[in-house]
Amino acid sequence: MGIALPAAQAGTAARGRAAGRWIGGHPGLFVLCGYLAAAVALDWRLWAQFGTATPVGDPGPADYDLMAWFVRYAAGAVAHGHLPALVTPALNAPRGINLMWNNTVLFPGVALTPVTLLAGPNASLTVLTTLGYAGSAAAMYWLLRRYAAGPAAAALGGLVFGFSPGMVDAADSHYGMQFAVLAPLMVEAVASIATGRGRALTAGIRLGLLATAQLFTGEELLSDTAIVCLLLVVVLAVSRPSAALARLGRTALGLGAAVAVAVPLSGYALWVQFRGPLTEHGDPWNIASDGNGFGAFVNPQAGLLFHTASSAAYAAYRADSAEYAAYLGPPLLVLVAGLTLWYWRDPQVRAAGLVWLVMEALSVGVNSWWLPFHWLQGLPLLRDMLPMRMSLLADGGAAAVLAFGLDLAATGRLATGDPATRSRRAGWWRRAAVAVVALLAVLPLLPRPVPTITGAPVPAGWNAVFARLRLPPDASVLVVPLPNSEQGEAMLWQADTGQPAELDAGWFLGPNASGQAAPEYWGPFATVRTMECLNGLWQGTATLSGVDHGTCATYLWSALAYWNTTAVVADTVPGTPLAQFLTAQLGPPAAGAGHLLAWRARLPVPAHGNQRTVRDDLLVSSERAVVSRARRARPGFRRPAGARTGHGPAAPAGRWSGCPRRPGRSGHRQRGPDGERPRRGRLVRFPVSAEPGRPSSRP
Repeated sequence: MGIALPAAQAGTAARGRAAGRWIGGHPGLFVLCGYLAAAVALDWRLWAQFGTATPVGDPGPADYDLMAWFVRYAAGAVAHGHLPALVTPALNAPRGINLMWNNTVLFPGVALTPVTLLAGPNASLTVLTTLGYAGSAAAMYWLLRRYAAGPAAAALGGLVFGFSPGMVDAADSHYGMQFAVLAPLMVEAVASIATGRGRALTAGIRLGLLATAQLFTGEELLSDTAIVCLLLVVVLAVSRPSAALARLGRTALGLGAAVAVAVPLSGYALWVQFRGPLTEHGDPWNIASDGNGFGAFVNPQAGLLFHTASSAAYAAYRADSAEYAAYLGPPLLVLVAGLTLWYWRDPQVRAAGLVWLVMEALSVGVNSWWLPFHWLQGLPLLRDMLPMRMSLLADGGAAAVLAFGLDLAATGRLATGDPATRSRRAGWWRRAAVAVVALLAVLPLLPRPVPTITGAPVPAGWNAVFARLRLPPDASVLVVPLPNSEQGEAMLWQADTGQPAELDAGWFLGPNASGQAAPEYWGPFATVRTMECLNGLWQGTATLSGVDHGTCATYLWSALAYWNTTAVVADTVPGTPLAQFLTAQLGPPAAGAGHLLAWRARLPVPAHGNQRTVRDDLLVSSERAVVSRARRARPGFRRPAGARTGHGPAAPAGRWSGCPRRPGRSGHRQRGPDGERPRRGRLVRFPVSAEPGRPSSRP
């Protein structure tokens, strides 16, 4: 005789059972929450100092500052009611940069506009990193579940892909690679078209939208994903040629729909990249040194929980010249290779295994003539890519092999003939053994929490100085320290405050004078020497007595003329060597506040009738001065009697602004004081008391 429970207790028990059944029927929700928790735990130091902390360990100290700049640039454009311009003089003024040749993460930057405007670009990058880990893992989980992987195996596969050592390394500053959420979704769309799962037209439209979003997230990852999709289609066609021929029409329909969607959405951006302003050709990097070393696959870096001093030293040595993205560890490599060979007859394992092997082989680069990248590096898609980054999607292939192979091993699927009895014949001991082996294989991949430092704060008095300068909206400003690949504080300050509207120099990719792709090409040689002189004085590595004032002054005036600089703002105080040098060249500071001094850059007025610009005059005089100083350094040289000496041209009152149209700006040109439009290349004098600038959408 049973005892009846009270109605309230019975209802609670029923609701508990219903909740348990619902959770059991929706394992993906539980897995997604687990991924989010793991991502937050990995980035907990960034969340603890939300908006102020930055990750430590990126291969280029200015990479993070540049990414913050791009995020702020996108948010500023959206805040002013338009999408970001693809060519802008806001960085590297007045020449500007072409955003399509840089890893700009425009799509995530636009999506994170509310976070950027409320909490700053550092906060948005923290959110982006966390979503990159969790979202990439969740996308891989969904792909594996779509093709019948079990919940546990798919969850482990997503974990291996989204939190791989390569992803942790990319999260330092390469957010276009680390935010790999769209890559598994594109692979799923292509697989749906090629295998006939679902409607080809719907899958094609989905693929076109995803490819467009990835184009504005990271173009290099889009290229890597295209290679994976091509490999997948080839493997499927070779494995089942008759089925591939039967589906040829549907495949063409799906791919045609993808092209029809992607071309209108991304055609203009691609035109700007390859036919618009500041196009480039070639690779700015030496790809011969950008492949994975063979030791990188088995030597863990210091960012992982389990590593040795020797392995960390090897990883640090390799990371000096290239990124470190290949490590999977000997246990996982052996397991994935074994599963690929043992279950080769399974089409899913075979396809994933071949993708893994080919992408890993390509990631080694051109280290030897017998490697595939050595013979393929001249192809249009591969010649502009860094080989070692292909390991990120190779990890996705390894994750798929692991998930499908573990399912086969746990259920004994190939050992039994009847599919209806596979799960019944697999005992608990078999599933437990498979789980233990899998966990031991992935345990070496466990990362440590990301180390952080406090980001460079905006110098005291930054906004006050720019308010006192009352600069016009298109004024270009030289900030000391000059931003470059090793020092990007000025870009971060511009991103945090939106001032100045246009920044001279910077860290970016762009064409040099011949159109060859190059990092941080600012202009003639004088611009580089100006950076060395001013940053040396700012850092204290150069003393006022140790600086060749004449040479530095000549280079400074040449660079200011080339950049058409309106003002110079230095992170310094009166009395420092930097302040003394700039005062000697530019006169007393025009403004000062906090830890900042600012000067107006007044370029000399050209003589009447002279057809050359001030820029040309100063660049020519710069080269003559260098040659003259080299001649005077020869033994036996004597200065002629009565020869003039000095440290550079005098700076008369008034400011000069160049009229050539700047890339990415609206079609109007500046008007002279008499309202007449000047001809291209001529200079017009504007009064110093220019009307203060309007708020700008540029960072």
